[in-house]
Amino acid sequence: MEVDAIGDPRADPAAFEAAAVAAETAGYDGIGLPEIRHDVFVSAALAARATTRLTVQTGIAVAFARNPVSVATLANDLQLISAGRFQLGLGSQVRQHIERRFAMPWSAPAARMEEFVAAVRAVWAAWAGGERLAFTGEFYRHTLMTEFFDPGPNPHGNPPILLAAVGPRMTEVAGRVADGLLCHSLTTSDYLREVTLPAVRRARGGVPGFTVSLPVLTALGVDAPSLARAEAAVRRQIAFYASTPAYRGVLDHHGWGELHERLNRLSRAQAWEEMAAAVDDDVFAAVAVSGTPKEVGAAVVERFGDLVDRVALYPAEPVDPALLAEASRVVAERTRTQPA
Repeated sequence: MEVDAIGDPRADPAAFEAAAVAAETAGYDGIGLPEIRHDVFVSAALAARATTRLTVQTGIAVAFARNPVSVATLANDLQLISAGRFQLGLGSQVRQHIERRFAMPWSAPAARMEEFVAAVRAVWAAWAGGERLAFTGEFYRHTLMTEFFDPGPNPHGNPPILLAAVGPRMTEVAGRVADGLLCHSLTTSDYLREVTLPAVRRARGGVPGFTVSLPVLTALGVDAPSLARAEAAVRRQIAFYASTPAYRGVLDHHGWGELHERLNRLSRAQAWEEMAAAVDDDVFAAVAVSGTPKEVGAAVVERFGDLVDRVALYPAEPVDPALLAEASRVVAERTRTQPA
């Protein structure tokens, strides 16, 4: 199991660059950079230029806010800049944001994403082999790529594509057309074992050679007061995610569908404190890990060690980087000592 750092969603591109340098120094295997307030490809370029070993991943880039040729170009450039250390993480976002924030079309997200990834690969294939670009699908049509705009084959090969998915349909798309899966932090080991991984197997016949990556909601503390604060922040984060219809499937799988409905109503009333209080200890324990760095690291390996290939500890509020690094080292050490 490889252990990644996660960029702070509140950070700007320069801060992401500094975070990547710090992550490499601390011994992380990679860093995932979110797209919240800034363009994730700008942040990834800075992170790639400032490091020499770290895997740099867009976690995620919003696919439907762009088009396949623009994404293929950006990913190809980042693979060049990083000398082969880039991972293209893509996600769909939700309909309201695609239509109302980006003014882009939304329909059949699973089918559209499958075609989007296929179109990106078609562009790369045209650059690699000099073949005529002739991609025609239901949502995207790319039939022009003159020599002037063709960068040629990438000496480091094409970057892997990892696709964000929660429900079985998008997960099956990831299994068919992507190189890996970016799981959402609102998930559980049971959901991974009983829903996510079976969907991947249905799509591709197995999981060897396919990367499953998971950010684990983490409450870290060294004493009772600091742990209580961290747990309260994680509880608020769980409540926010669980109020979102796109993630209801995880709750339904555990028989917690009524909790989603309640949280969704409270979110419309902006009753944030009531939302956090509605997340009981059973839900918290199933979704998050909590404790000292040693306890957190051990819990992550015990819960997810046989389910995922890459993991990142995801605190819901700023935490001492040394604590995160210590917990991450425990994960790495325990993974290395596990029997094959």
